[in-house]
Amino acid sequence: MSQPPSARIASRRWAWSALAACLLSVLASGPVGAGDWPQILGPRRDGVAPGEKLSANWPAGGPRRRWKVEVGQGYAGPAVVGDRVLIFHRVDNQERLEALAADTGQQLWKADFPANYRGGIDPDKGPRCVPVVHADKVYLHGADGDVHAVELATGRPVWSRKLRQELSGSEGYFGAGGTPIVADGKLLVNAGGRRTNAGLVALSLADGRTAWQATDADASYSSPIQLAPATGQATRPGSVLFVTRLTAVAVNPGDGTIQFEFPFGQRGPTVNAASPLAFDRYLFLTASYGIGAQLWELRQGQPVQVWANDETLSSQFTTPVHHAGYLYGTHGREDIGTAELRCVAAATGKVQWSRPDFGVAHVVLAGDKLLMLTTAGRLVLAPASATAFEPLATAQLVEGVTRALPALAGGRLYFRTSLGQPNELLCYEVGANGQ
Repeated sequence: MSQPPSARIASRRWAWSALAACLLSVLASGPVGAGDWPQILGPRRDGVAPGEKLSANWPAGGPRRRWKVEVGQGYAGPAVVGDRVLIFHRVDNQERLEALAADTGQQLWKADFPANYRGGIDPDKGPRCVPVVHADKVYLHGADGDVHAVELATGRPVWSRKLRQELSGSEGYFGAGGTPIVADGKLLVNAGGRRTNAGLVALSLADGRTAWQATDADASYSSPIQLAPATGQATRPGSVLFVTRLTAVAVNPGDGTIQFEFPFGQRGPTVNAASPLAFDRYLFLTASYGIGAQLWELRQGQPVQVWANDETLSSQFTTPVHHAGYLYGTHGREDIGTAELRCVAAATGKVQWSRPDFGVAHVVLAGDKLLMLTTAGRLVLAPASATAFEPLATAQLVEGVTRALPALAGGRLYFRTSLGQPNELLCYEVGANGQ
């Protein structure tokens, strides 16, 4: 059957655009290699594990568990750098960052900070944000909006800011939940200081002092990403794109100047929680609660909408991955109904296949394979195929809630449970032999 004219035009435009700008995400991220997962959603904040090779099959009981350790409250997933795993969690009245040996789970050091978050709709009072590792430091965003810098080698605290209190930011429904980003030598945070014109704030990496503040945007639970520099501006840092409570806004990380902004979100009992996704020169945004999904094309650095709907890939809080022109991720919510796993043509928003009753899943892309961990503790391995969903292996790893983002590094999957007694951080061998 031949394509309708609109689809042919979209496909041609997509092909030429991809050819012209296929290096956008690579240029924005810099060189990375297998073995590190230094921040939320991996080295490039896109759910892709560069250089990782997954095993094509598992033993009958599932992949081998290497170790597990008890952890406290929280939804902050792990970060992995070199030979250590970093986990941010709450133990009694302390928010604790621990460095663990990647091979054994043995504690190397810990750093404790007062935990002031009292909880909201969700009973969990622990931190929600993945640690950010940059150079020789680790940066943290606690559930009450406190920001900390810690030495990676020793765990020694370097500086702290009670950012939400200082800027009169909103606590939101679930506390602070947007993982900051390092760009242009600064730590950028969606602090949500609407009344103080400090919706977005840049902090000095060295001492935590405010470098600039901009906008009156309320905070969301989405984490920002960095875009590539505009054509002809390769010597300048790329814009940082935030999805805030009600907008998508790109800012110059050097001075906070707004590059572009458009509405995204709705007032009322809604949240923006999935991170924006950049590929080629396109931006994909998704949310549930009637907000839906949108694809935008950047033309001369400014966004032009390609398509938008609430029927294709509307995700409550997980971020899809992009591979070879297709998006793989969750459509639906964890709290209402049963979410579906879907493959969607990025150019048009057309659903290629859907797996009903799959549940909410965190999707990681390694090579041409998808590794999917559902919030119910089920792990699924499948090819990244737009033709059909054909799992290679499935295993029920735990019975607890696995809402926190996992990390894939050095052939190992690290993830944590929440809302259990006790909660656990676990490490499983999922890499191909010899990795």
